[in-house]
Amino acid sequence: MIALGGFLVLSGTAWFLASVPIILNSNGWYAGSAKAPWMPPAWMFRTTWMVLYTGVAAAAWLVWRKGGLTGGTRAGYALQLLLNAAWPAAFFALYPMLGAAALWAAFLVICALAATLAFLVLRFGPVDALAGFLMLPYFSWIVFSASLNLYSAVHN
Repeated sequence: MIALGGFLVLSGTAWFLASVPIILNSNGWYAGSAKAPWMPPAWMFRTTWMVLYTGVAAAAWLVWRKGGLTGGTRAGYALQLLLNAAWPAAFFALYPMLGAAALWAAFLVICALAATLAFLVLRFGPVDALAGFLMLPYFSWIVFSASLNLYSAVHN
């Protein structure tokens, strides 16, 4: 159970790091920006991320328990944490300096994150079916979020 706690701490740290640029910039330029008509309410993001990060931690723990979190799989897991923490910085924090270019850079980051998650679903699933399944909502949310990012890049 200590290992599960470690994965939860890793996920929580990534969540915290991702939250900082959002908190610092959501009332600035973002408040007045054009948003996709399918944009969910702000409270849904906090709730969804809490559930997703818990699922990601549990999935990694399940794979780790079976000895499958090695080599490229471990690198992919670390990369998705890094990309998920980097996306809000690119999207929210860089916009005041770079304008729409920041939104396009963020779109590239979120596309790389989606590709990394697809890789992890394919790597986690054969090791532990539940772990692969736990990654699917995360992957789906990132693809949905990429659509929101793309709308922002095109319309701002």
